[in-house]
Amino acid sequence: MNANLFSALRAAFPADLDSLAIQPADGPDTRRFYTWRDLDHASARIANLLDSLDLPPASRVAVQVEKSVEALLLYLGVLRAGHVFLPLNTAYQAAEIDYFIGNAEPAVVVCSGKNFTWISRLAFQKGTAHVFTLNEDRTGTLLDRAAVHADTHTPAVKKADDLAAILYTSGTTGRSKGAMLTHGNLLSNAQTLKGYWGWKKGDVLIHALPIFHVHGLFVASHGALLNGSAMIWLSRFDPKAVLAHLPQATVFMGVPTLYVRLLAEPGLTREACRNMRLFVAGSAPLLMETFNEWQQRTGHTILERYGMSETVMLTSNPYHAKDGERRGGTVGFPLPGIGVRVRDDKGQALPAGEIGGIEVKGPNVFAGYWRMPEKTKEEFTADGWFKTGDVGKIDSTGYVTIVGRSKDLIITGGYNVYPAEIEGYLNDMPGVAESAVIGAPHPDFGEGVLAVVVPKPGAALDGAALVAALKTQIAAFKVPKQVFVVADLPRNTMGKVQKNLLREQHKAHFGA
Repeated sequence: MNANLFSALRAAFPADLDSLAIQPADGPDTRRFYTWRDLDHASARIANLLDSLDLPPASRVAVQVEKSVEALLLYLGVLRAGHVFLPLNTAYQAAEIDYFIGNAEPAVVVCSGKNFTWISRLAFQKGTAHVFTLNEDRTGTLLDRAAVHADTHTPAVKKADDLAAILYTSGTTGRSKGAMLTHGNLLSNAQTLKGYWGWKKGDVLIHALPIFHVHGLFVASHGALLNGSAMIWLSRFDPKAVLAHLPQATVFMGVPTLYVRLLAEPGLTREACRNMRLFVAGSAPLLMETFNEWQQRTGHTILERYGMSETVMLTSNPYHAKDGERRGGTVGFPLPGIGVRVRDDKGQALPAGEIGGIEVKGPNVFAGYWRMPEKTKEEFTADGWFKTGDVGKIDSTGYVTIVGRSKDLIITGGYNVYPAEIEGYLNDMPGVAESAVIGAPHPDFGEGVLAVVVPKPGAALDGAALVAALKTQIAAFKVPKQVFVVADLPRNTMGKVQKNLLREQHKAHFGA
C-alpha cells in the first residue's frame, strides 16, 4: 500500500472535480477560483517537472515564497513526487537562509523573484542544482517550466516512515534544528483531527494563516483537503476581510493575535458568525480575557489546542459537548492515540495537578532532528517519549495546562523566538560585551522581544542603531522592539544571568 500523504489527500477530493476547492479572497485576481481538478492537474505538472530533473530520491525542496495558492500546489507537487518539503519563513534574511541551505543541502530551491539574485547565489555556492522563482501573481520560472509537463502523474510510492517535510525550529543553543516529519506523522494527525474536530460535508475553511509552519500548512490545509472542503484563501490576515467572509464559512483557525484583532472590529457580532461551526486557536497561549470576550461577542467558544513542529497536534479541547467542555486556560485532552505525561527533572511520574516537564508519545511524533543524532537522542527518554521542553500539568479529569516553556522561549504573534539566537547576533556586533534577550507581556502579540546589552569598556552603544543593524540580519519578528544599554547584567552566585529579574523589571514595558 502506498503511504504517500498526497495519495490520501487526493483520495479525499470530492467526486465532482469541477466544484470549488479554493477561492482567493484577496490578491491580484479574486475573480479566479480553483477547482479540485485544477489542484490535481497543477500538482501533477509540478511533480512531473521535479521528476524531469532526475533528483536523488527524497531530495529536499526548500521554499521561501509569499503565500499563494500556487505555493500550496508546490507543496502538493513535492509530496506527489516523493521528495521532502522544506518551508522557510518569508521573513528570514540572508544569514538564516545561508544556514538552512547549507544544513539541509536542498536539490531544489524555490524563492520569490525579488530575492532570486541573492538566494540563487547562496544556493549555487552550497551546491544546489536548481533554483526557481514563484511569485504571488502566478508568475515565475517554476510555473513556466511546469506548464510544459503533463497534467497526470502517478504519486511516488512512499512508506509511512519516509520523510515528507523538514521544519526548522530554533533551539535554546541558538542553532536551528530540522524536525523531520514523515508521511505517517502527518497523515495520522490529520485523520485524528478530522474526527476529533467534527469535520463534515459542506464545511468551508477561512485560511488566513501563513503556510510555512505547522498551523497553516498542516493543520489548516490538511484539514480542508482531507475532508474535501473548500477554502476561502487570504494571502495575509486582514480582520475586515475575514469578517466579510464569515457568513460563507464554517471553520476558522488563527493564532491569539488574530482573535485580538478581530475583537477590535465593531463588525464582529453573533450575526456575522451565524454560520460558523468552529473557531480554533493555537501556536501561542490564549489569554482568558480574549477567550471570555470572544464568547460574549460571538456566542462561540474558541477551541484551544497544543502542538509543536516536532509533533504536529498533541492535545485539544473537545469539539463535541459529550467529550467535555472547552475550558479556557487549558489546551484540553491528549488527542486519541497520543500519550501525554508529566514528569519531574529526575524522570519520576508526577500525580495529577503537579507541575513538571511534558513528554509525549504517538504516531504523530517526529523521526528526529535532521543530521543531529546526538541531539535527537537527548530529546527522547529511554522508553521512547519525546521531551517537549514545555512545563505543565494534567488535572484529575485529564485537562492539560501549559504553565511555562522551555527556559527562555518567547512566543510573539505565534512565532517562536529563542533568545540565544538573537544574543549571538548582538554579541558579534562592535562594542557589545554581552547581551540578554527576554520577552515581556504584549497586548497584541502575547509577548514582545526586548534586549539588554552591556558595552565593552570605552564603547558607546546606541540601542536604536543595534535594532536597525539586526533588521538587516534576521527576521523582523525576532528583532527586539527596544534595546536597553546597561552597565551590567544581574547574576546569581554561580555567575548565571538572572533573566527572571530582567523580565520582572521590564514586564510593564508594553503596558500589558
